[in-house]
Amino acid sequence: MLILHVLQGPDRGRKFELPETEPQLIGRSTEALPISDTTVSRRHAELTPDHGMWFLRDLDSANGTFINGHRITERTQLKPGDQIRCGSTLFTFARKPVDPKSSMVELVDAEAFDLTVEGLVENSPSSDSGEGHDLNEESMVLASPDPAKAARDHLRVIYDLTALTGSIIDREPLLERVMDLIFSEFDPDRGFILLQDSAESRPEPMVLRYKVRPKNLDEGRIPVSRTIVQHVLRRNQGILSTNAMNDSRFRSGDSVKDYGIRSAICVPIRTGNRTFGVIHIDSSLANFTFTDSQLALLNAIGQHTGLALRSAEQVSSQMQTERLAAMGQTVASLSHSIKNILQGLRGGADAVELALKRGNLKLANDGWPILARNLDRIYAMTLNMLAYSKQRNLEIDLTSLHALIEEIVELLHNATKKKGVGVILDLADGMPPLPLDVGAMHQALMNVLTNAIDAVPERKGMISIRTEFNAGENRARITISDNGPGVPAEWRERIFDAFSTSKGQRGTGLGLAVTRKIVQEHGGTIRLLDDHDGASFQIELPSDRAHFDPSDTRLPKPADNDDLALLFEENEPDEN
Repeated sequence: MLILHVLQGPDRGRKFELPETEPQLIGRSTEALPISDTTVSRRHAELTPDHGMWFLRDLDSANGTFINGHRITERTQLKPGDQIRCGSTLFTFARKPVDPKSSMVELVDAEAFDLTVEGLVENSPSSDSGEGHDLNEESMVLASPDPAKAARDHLRVIYDLTALTGSIIDREPLLERVMDLIFSEFDPDRGFILLQDSAESRPEPMVLRYKVRPKNLDEGRIPVSRTIVQHVLRRNQGILSTNAMNDSRFRSGDSVKDYGIRSAICVPIRTGNRTFGVIHIDSSLANFTFTDSQLALLNAIGQHTGLALRSAEQVSSQMQTERLAAMGQTVASLSHSIKNILQGLRGGADAVELALKRGNLKLANDGWPILARNLDRIYAMTLNMLAYSKQRNLEIDLTSLHALIEEIVELLHNATKKKGVGVILDLADGMPPLPLDVGAMHQALMNVLTNAIDAVPERKGMISIRTEFNAGENRARITISDNGPGVPAEWRERIFDAFSTSKGQRGTGLGLAVTRKIVQEHGGTIRLLDDHDGASFQIELPSDRAHFDPSDTRLPKPADNDDLALLFEENEPDEN
């Protein structure tokens, strides 16, 4: 025998037996299936048997007829376990009497509260702890209408979630993307994610999303049931309510009632023995309810999210350890370089001081170059440290690259002359002005040329600077080559890494790292060529910045989210 069992509405608990051969009308003025619900039309819907199957058809009712949350517009076949909603009355279509207690998930007494940045602000008097309360017939888990389709959809969602959580390690972007997936699959009116640092701490809002931003939204407050959240966190058990509005325990607070929450799911974010928080979604549609199948899916999403958060914590911890190790290495490298420079300064200063005491100008002339050379070294190292560590905006101007190169060569004239180094310039004709930050590119080229001067032998050293321009690709190329010993094979892979140097005590390992940073900020590239006896570095720079945004060189700005910024404003709780 097939029956319709009323689960929600004024006639809750009634059961209507369906004859095997006669059509039946649902409505307020029908004899077969009379309903007292005033939101049901007089002749609302028709049930028709056909060769052992039953079909449902809406009779142009005022509020529509829904099967499993979807409004029907044509004759639709029913299957045992389907949910039928007419007005505010919810039926189940079954082959035998349904025991409502067999399909419920236990809910604890619900209190409404508002959520602020500081935590949870109670909005109603506290009730019991939530342990061992009676079940409520308005809070039920109903059967999934199509298990096979639900299983396929769940598998697809879990696959998407696995790919998502495996590619994002930052907590905030991860949770935002999880909420994107939840809204895509569940289509709720609202959803939020709360996280807590420990079992004793209050949950804090991390993500809040509305399908449509409410016009009467109370900024800085989120209406939700505190007892539900505590129950989920304490028992690590997902819960579902199909009609929170008619649940007396939900109605203890005005906030949930004012928002009009009809159906809600809340699940833990958990992995192993660790509970991170909860995911909550709800809907205010009168003719829509979440199902136990969706509860199971959101539970799985909560578990995957918990695993992803735990992995993110482990990665963050590892990165912090590596960062501390890198800081230690940086301090050691800088200290070593600074100590060597200070020793040179001390030696030159001692020579000058002794010369002044003796009035010996020749001795002073011998000591001053030592002092000046180490002053230049500490000055260059300071500039490189600032350039490497500080993010700055490029000040772009159209600049003559050849004039910049000739200026740098002139500045290095004394150094090349003293060491007996020859410099060959092979500058291409037709080189257009390039969009450059003159100061930054001056420092970058100076670093490469200074390295070349240090590398070549005295009296036999040779450095060539060659430029080319490719009009078709809008690229300028600078090649700086020397006849020094070249870069050792074991250094070639890390030549551009900070604090990696083959100069021993003479180098800081910052010059080429800074040069690469500056070149990349200009949208260019630098590489060490292999087909050269000495060392040969090739720099390519764009000659057209029409498609290159100078703001790309700036630190990323935090994404503006007016909704969240306004919502999580500090507000005094309203008095109830």
